[in-house]
Amino acid sequence: MTTDVPDEAEELLTSERLIAHLGTCRDGKPHVAPLWYRYEDGVVELAITGRKLANIRENPRVALSVQKDEDGRARWGASIRGTATVIDDEDEAEAVLRRINRKYGAGDDAWSENTPVRIDVGSVDYWTYDE
Repeated sequence: MTTDVPDEAEELLTSERLIAHLGTCRDGKPHVAPLWYRYEDGVVELAITGRKLANIRENPRVALSVQKDEDGRARWGASIRGTATVIDDEDEAEAVLRRINRKYGAGDDAWSENTPVRIDVGSVDYWTYDE
């Protein structure tokens, strides 16, 4: 079930191209990896492969961290927790990959070896830093 995400947090999560860090669980231990993401209306879309994908198939509970820095100073950050679902439908998978690639300026068929995943947001914390 998707939770209501505050408008300010949504604005931050959609404001620009940033790298997110996905936290999954591997053998009872955290596994964190950087990746591209796309956020819209309480749902995060990712394109992943390898260990991250295997971890999600074993345990769909995940966390995602996004932070904006300027000259080494943190400006804002967000932590998202939710449940991941691997997208197996071919048409839907292609659409998700296309949306993520377009956000980051890549060609529509870039990173086609990745598998799309959708995270339904369960909770989100966000913060901004004053100058």
